[in-house]
Amino acid sequence: MGKVKQTSWLIGLTLLLGCQPEVQTPPPEVQSPVSPYQVIKWRLATSWPKNLAGLGMAPERFAQLVEQMSNGRLSIDVYGAGELMPALSVFDGVSKGSIQMAHSASYYWKGKAPAAQFFSSIPFGLNSQQMNAWLHYGGGMALWEEVYQPFGILPLAGGNTGMQMGGWFNRIIHSPEDIKGLKMRLPGIGGEVLKKLGGIPVDELAGRELYGALQTGAIDAAEWVGPYNDLPLGLNQVAKYYYYPGWHEPGSTMEFLINKQAFAALTPDLQTIVKVAARAVNQDMLDDYTQGHIAAMNALIDEHSVEIKPFPPSVLIALKKARDDVLVQEANKDPLFAKVLQAYLTNEASVKRYFRYTEDALNHVE
Repeated sequence: MGKVKQTSWLIGLTLLLGCQPEVQTPPPEVQSPVSPYQVIKWRLATSWPKNLAGLGMAPERFAQLVEQMSNGRLSIDVYGAGELMPALSVFDGVSKGSIQMAHSASYYWKGKAPAAQFFSSIPFGLNSQQMNAWLHYGGGMALWEEVYQPFGILPLAGGNTGMQMGGWFNRIIHSPEDIKGLKMRLPGIGGEVLKKLGGIPVDELAGRELYGALQTGAIDAAEWVGPYNDLPLGLNQVAKYYYYPGWHEPGSTMEFLINKQAFAALTPDLQTIVKVAARAVNQDMLDDYTQGHIAAMNALIDEHSVEIKPFPPSVLIALKKARDDVLVQEANKDPLFAKVLQAYLTNEASVKRYFRYTEDALNHVE
């Protein structure tokens, strides 16, 4: 009996195992590439026309990088100015959480946070290379985050236009006296400097509005970015003179604005992907603008016979003095502005001292 029971038990076990489905690992070529993780959808609104060269393409490239690096787990839809909200409403949109991200420039928010202006461009201040160094290795990012902390926004550097041109003018500037009464599209601290010399800054005109404003005489002068963007806008058709240098924006940093709650909800790897993509686009935009400016300037001179004029030294000296006065005045109004100003000027002094012996030493060699 014992042998019969043992044989019956073995037969039953064999039959039971035989009924189990065979477990097989599919070969690599048929494994699904789809991530098992949840797909997160974000909206990003910009302050620029959709797909505008340089400015408009940076957020598009950012979204593409994030989607590729995350294998589709974080998908970002990009909207141009006016598609979801007005161009200069994106800061509030991110702060309130109606959108997760924006791409813009920090000097537009001077009415909300005066110290924000340091993280775009300061007249006669840092160029693009120097700005990137200060932000990422000189303590600038920590200050930027402090400025935006009350608004629930995380900032990231989002590109640089390089040094800009001084702008398009319909009158010749011989001396500082010619600034008086000059109505010019000029945002940020640059506009306050212009006002200091008796000019009338206009900072609410978008790029697409400049052609009409110059054509009708609503403004006497306008700066936008530089040849890469100015040529497609046709500003050379409605202004006689193209002045240099761009004293007001020697290295204009753009920004990615991220809602902090939305960012905190991401997994650590997605947070890293967002930061790495922004860092890549920050450099990519500068490369794009540098080559784009070169080609467009050649076209303006060789094909359109644009008259390029330098600001007289007396004008630049007066503008620089006015800049220093404006910075002190603003610092007296706002403690956080004063804190960032001290850090910025300390860094600026060290930067200029070093560059005097390096890049600047070659500037006058023909």
